[in-house]
Amino acid sequence: MPHHFADIAFTPSVIKLQELQGSRTSYARMQHQPDAVNQHLTEHEAGFIAARDSFYMATVTETGWPYIQHRGGPLGFMRVLDSRTLGFADFRGNRQYISLGNLSTDDRVSMFFMDYPNRTRLKLFGRARVIDPEDQATLAQLEMPDYRARIERGFLITVEGFDWNCPQHITPRHSAAEVQALTTPLLARIADLEEALITRPA
Repeated sequence: MPHHFADIAFTPSVIKLQELQGSRTSYARMQHQPDAVNQHLTEHEAGFIAARDSFYMATVTETGWPYIQHRGGPLGFMRVLDSRTLGFADFRGNRQYISLGNLSTDDRVSMFFMDYPNRTRLKLFGRARVIDPEDQATLAQLEMPDYRARIERGFLITVEGFDWNCPQHITPRHSAAEVQALTTPLLARIADLEEALITRPA
C-alpha cells in the first residue's frame, strides 16, 4: 500500500468495517495509488506545523492503554528538521513523565496538529526518540531562546505517515493573540470615532 498513513491505520478489522459501512471503495482508491505518498512532509505540512503553538501526542502504556498529552509552547516550537523528521524541546511540566515512560517501551506516537480558526487538522504517525540533555548539539536545534522555560530533554519524531482531515465537526476557536489581532483594528476605529464625536463642533 503506497499511502503510508492508510497502511498503518487501515488494519484488517478497520477494512472490514469500511466494507460493512460502505466506505471501502473510496478508501481503497486512496490506498492503491501509483506512487508512495504521505510519508515525506512537503512545504505545505512544514508551514502548517511551524504555525502551531500546540499539538496533541498519543503514546501507549506498557499495559496497552492509550495516553494523550497536550504539548504547548511558542509558535514554531515544533521544528521540521527535514522531510521525515520533527523535533521539539521538552519543557518542564507537572513531572508525571507518562509519555516519557511509555516511549521507553514503545516508540510509536500518534499526533494531531489543530488549526481551530480554519478548521484544519493534520494527523501523523511516527516513532519518537528521546534526546538526553548531554546531546547539546541536537538540543540546540530545538531550543527557543526567547521562551523562559526549563528544557529537560528533546524529542525527535521520524514520520511514518500523515493525513489531512476534513473540517467536519471542528468548532472554530481562537487564541487570545488571534482575538487581539482581530479586534485591535476595530478598537482603534472605535477610538477614532469617539474622538471625532468629542471634537465635533456643537
